[in-house]
Amino acid sequence: MKFVAFERQLQGTGASRRLRTAGKVPGIVYGAGDAKTIELDHNALFHAMKKEAFHSSVLEMELAGQTEKVVLRDYQMHAFKPLVLHVDFQRVDETTRLKKKVPLHFVNEAESPAVKTDKCTISHVVTVLEIECLAAKLPEFLTVDLGNVVQGQSIHVNDLKLDPSIKVLTHGKPNPVIATVVAPVVEEIVVAAAPAAPAKGKGKKK
Repeated sequence: MKFVAFERQLQGTGASRRLRTAGKVPGIVYGAGDAKTIELDHNALFHAMKKEAFHSSVLEMELAGQTEKVVLRDYQMHAFKPLVLHVDFQRVDETTRLKKKVPLHFVNEAESPAVKTDKCTISHVVTVLEIECLAAKLPEFLTVDLGNVVQGQSIHVNDLKLDPSIKVLTHGKPNPVIATVVAPVVEEIVVAAAPAAPAKGKGKKK
């Protein structure tokens, strides 16, 4: 994805407030050289940030007539308004090693024996994983193929088919679960027993 940024000359709280009033977002780009303060069009940035790839892939930033490769590092949103208050980017090249959170895309779920045959459901335990890799190998997402999942099975991190250069950071957890099959709930229909007929008492003698 490509976006346009502009060099920001004025700094400080007052300058940032005026930028936001004018529909701009203050930001910074750092790494592989001097840090530069930048500004971006708010509406263009806001719509770009709705796209998954903007958060998890290498971006092309056009700044002062030059195109640089960057990744989104951080951003700040208004507490309750749909406004981006500040954004940080990091320059990257072929040798930059990154730690980045990427989304999981689950595929072929409906075709799996667990769902198609056994009427199970598959619970997505996690939807994002943090990985470490070279910027050139950064994927927009990781694919989790559920096509062969059967009842009683769970999918773990080690089951993912990844490029050898990509390392999943599990933060000390050995082979955590990504998805698990949930068996269908069997509803038991309880038939209430018919009430017993009242016992017939002996008639009173007159």
